[in-house]
Amino acid sequence: MSEQVSDGSAVEKRKRKAKKKDREWQIERGVMIRAGFYIFGTHLVAGWVMLLFYLGRKG
Repeated sequence: MSEQVSDGSAVEKRKRKAKKKDREWQIERGVMIRAGFYIFGTHLVAGWVMLLFYLGRKG
């Protein structure tokens, strides 16, 4: 009977570890998506400013 209890707790530990690993993966994915948006947005704004300078110099 004590073996079943220890097996149950081992299974529970594995489940908790898997949930924690999934959660960490979700957090990393969110950070990567956010970083991608920031990088894309920064380049977009920089391109817009460069275009304004180009058009202002030409005119």
